[in-house]
Amino acid sequence: MPRFADHQKTLIIAAFLVLLSLVCWMLEPKFMSPDSIGLVLKYAGLYGIIALGVSFVIITGGIDLSIGSWIGFSAVLLPVLVTGNQLHPSLAVAAILVLSAAAGTGHGLLVTKLKLQPFLVTLCGLFIYRGFARVVSGGREQMLPESLQWMQSSLVSGRPIAALPVPAVFFLLLVISAVAAIFLNKTVWGRHMLAAGRNEQAARFSGVNTNAVRILSFVICSVLAGLAGILFLAETKSAQGSSFGSFFELWAIAGAVLGGCSMRGGQCSIAGVLLGSLMVADIRQGVLFVVDDNWKEVILGLFVLGGVIADEFMSRWLARRK
Repeated sequence: MPRFADHQKTLIIAAFLVLLSLVCWMLEPKFMSPDSIGLVLKYAGLYGIIALGVSFVIITGGIDLSIGSWIGFSAVLLPVLVTGNQLHPSLAVAAILVLSAAAGTGHGLLVTKLKLQPFLVTLCGLFIYRGFARVVSGGREQMLPESLQWMQSSLVSGRPIAALPVPAVFFLLLVISAVAAIFLNKTVWGRHMLAAGRNEQAARFSGVNTNAVRILSFVICSVLAGLAGILFLAETKSAQGSSFGSFFELWAIAGAVLGGCSMRGGQCSIAGVLLGSLMVADIRQGVLFVVDDNWKEVILGLFVLGGVIADEFMSRWLARRK
């Protein structure tokens, strides 16, 4: 897709985000209170990190359904390593990120070397990692270690700028988004990733190592999921291996799709994914104010379906303009 089309799509997403926020505000004035805005930005930060991760897999034409289970596994593994095995917190965090990279590498190798479908590989991962989470936790709830309590105030809910209702995790998302945008748009690896997603065979004939970029996309996704598992644990302060992180992959995919990532691959705007994550957080918070919480998944599903339909119509419209 031409660069100007990416900008047009991002502007449309931004306009829709503003419209959605105005509708929620008109239905419930408390939606625009500082506390509510802080919650929206906090969950945009948390969900945005995994939305960015899965967007790299979607760029290459794949999908990752194991994100939620890996978040749950990472969240229960951290207390087990720190409290149960007396591992230094920094080493425990590093170990989780290394394991995340290894898991992503495994996904990528199965997809590229054995030619398995990403859907099936990561669906199996969903069950395997959830099982590991239960085994590691021993079926017991795991608590955030005291030595890591500072993460809740410093990395998640704390406000670096006291006068603004912007939590630290949203600033972290902005930093990760900036790095992701530079990688995707200014580096050879990023351009090769986009090329492989648009037309893998043509990219391979042009000298692109399509297997390597696809493996890298899964590694990025899994590492960000591992980081998110640590941050979600810091937010909730406890995790149950059997359920923690359930369906989080759907919220991640929703943020990427609402942000303009094409499920056909080869199209993604990091700014769009950031806006899509804000939209997901808007839906999450707005539902709590406006309708019963049981409708949350229904409304999210309808929004994602609307986003896919809009992307299809926009792609056809842009194709006719060429």
